[in-house]
Amino acid sequence: MTTILPKLPEIQLLSTRVVRILAGNPGKYSLQGTNTYLVGDGRKRILIDTGEGKEVYSELLKRALKEQNATIESIILTHWHHDHTGGVQQVLDLCGDDKPTVYKHQPDAGQTDFADGHIFRVEGATLRAFHCPGHTRDHMALILQEEDAMFTGDNVLGHGTSVFEDLPAYMDSLDRMQKQFNGWAYPGHGQVLGDGVAKIREYITHRKVREGEVVNVIRDEPKNGAQGWQSMDIVKIMYRDYPEALHPAAEGGVKQILRKLKQDNKVSELENGTWKLAEKAAL
Repeated sequence: MTTILPKLPEIQLLSTRVVRILAGNPGKYSLQGTNTYLVGDGRKRILIDTGEGKEVYSELLKRALKEQNATIESIILTHWHHDHTGGVQQVLDLCGDDKPTVYKHQPDAGQTDFADGHIFRVEGATLRAFHCPGHTRDHMALILQEEDAMFTGDNVLGHGTSVFEDLPAYMDSLDRMQKQFNGWAYPGHGQVLGDGVAKIREYITHRKVREGEVVNVIRDEPKNGAQGWQSMDIVKIMYRDYPEALHPAAEGGVKQILRKLKQDNKVSELENGTWKLAEKAAL
């Protein structure tokens, strides 16, 4: 991120049934830190994601549970990344003998699987699982039916844009996500989004713009006389106004765009790993 992020409270009541607890792990990619959410309005709650196991998180979660007079009945993990799953054991230890069930799509040992459409219920909250791969292949969003809202995991963030493992899958997921709810989006990082669907549409437009930018760059001949374009050379043109420290991360996104454009028959990959506009596209 190249902009100054707004400060978020460590613990914040976002609605009558959603409390956000920051995981105490701010950083370049985690923004203000991973958002974890206590969901429900009764004694037993659902915890969405667990942070990465920072000591401060245990104290914050303990405080939030005391303030809410609540316990954790189940933990739902949106995806496998360490900043969302690394605190699982920490949370289990905090819960003592009354350990919650840990749910994850494509689970690890000791976790319980759940699939698209699975319904989780606690007093005051009903969550419907929505499989939306892209950021990761196991990625799940959760629709909070009482609020017509969505916990978007890392597919949609509160600031900036997200990274992804599979761009075609990601674009498909964004398209499907926008049709699942009409209210707020509770992201895996950053501030809550008042119009979640508008933000998803913004993401879709942004990705399409980036695809167009890649095509526009490689439409020209490389200035070094090479036969095709190296992905980092494309990055240096597209992201010339960004700090060079962000270029390696940007290159990952550009490579994903190139693979999608190849799949769409818009670009060709040469034997030396460089790229050029496909003959069909050039016409």
